[in-house]
Amino acid sequence: MGIFERFLSLWVALAIVAGLALGAIFPSVAAAVASLEFARINLPIALLIWGMIYPMMLAVDFGSLVGLRRQPKGLIITVVVNWLIKPLTMTALAWVFIRGVFAAWIPAEIGDQYIAGMILLGVAPCTAMVFVWSRLSAGDANYTLAQVAINDLIMVFAFAPITALLLGVSQVLVPWDTLVTSVGLFVVVPLTAGWLTRVGLRAPGRIERLEEHLKPLAVVSLLATVLLLFMVQASVILANPLAIALIAVPLIVQTYLIFWISALWMRLWRQPHAIAAPGAMIGASNFFELAVAVAISLFGLNSGAALATVVGVLVEVPVMLSLVAIANWDERLFPYRSGGSPPGAA
Repeated sequence: MGIFERFLSLWVALAIVAGLALGAIFPSVAAAVASLEFARINLPIALLIWGMIYPMMLAVDFGSLVGLRRQPKGLIITVVVNWLIKPLTMTALAWVFIRGVFAAWIPAEIGDQYIAGMILLGVAPCTAMVFVWSRLSAGDANYTLAQVAINDLIMVFAFAPITALLLGVSQVLVPWDTLVTSVGLFVVVPLTAGWLTRVGLRAPGRIERLEEHLKPLAVVSLLATVLLLFMVQASVILANPLAIALIAVPLIVQTYLIFWISALWMRLWRQPHAIAAPGAMIGASNFFELAVAVAISLFGLNSGAALATVVGVLVEVPVMLSLVAIANWDERLFPYRSGGSPPGAA
């Protein structure tokens, strides 16, 4: 493990501070970067996310995807946690903290919007960044792709009705251009590029060497993504420090809760580390691009709902890096190899 990977949490912290400082000192530059959008997706950030995902996609072997049907348990856990458990726990935690624990500091009207933003995050499981968390936690690239693909397919049909139900409204204006563009940019394009690269290189040794050379690109892209996210959102974050802190608490609790529900279920069903670790990350992480876009569409750019989704971006990277560290550090959490046996078993 290189120096960048070894001290990744430190570099991320420095990127957060640098992003906030740059956004505060050069607000016009931050506004210009924020304006570079297509279908409500920021193009510089999309390019950097692509730089993180492409090295992961090089490891995808389409020939082995057929064999995933022999390991359905990890996929079942992913679907149940992401679509039956996670939206409900996020809604419950939002109400407990915003309407209960923090009610004295939050007016009722703005509190309702904070809750709406949190619900949007809870109904949007991760599509892009999970490839980064999977790579950092030694996940199976093929299985991670299958888990994300199932989430994307379900999202097309389930996101709007689940969100409408939990928000208590009759219609949710899902920005389909954002959803389709996000899946294309963050899954289809890098996957196709990875496949074409594998076809061109052919020899496994060449592919492995290229993966090794591209590791710095993935890490630098992650740090640059964090810096840009915080630079673009600096004015909002710095103008609402108390609101940011209050919203962050239930979001952080939710992230750890969903990770441990998924992780312990994976362990109960004896799933190997390469499947269990990224499977737990998918539920814990959020598709914040979609959540932010829907919040702006429904409630407006300066709404409490939009602010809550921005806080989701704020806590995403640091908290997920801590979960990657937990997954890698504690071998007792995911002790099984492929086939459901612990290391050293005959």
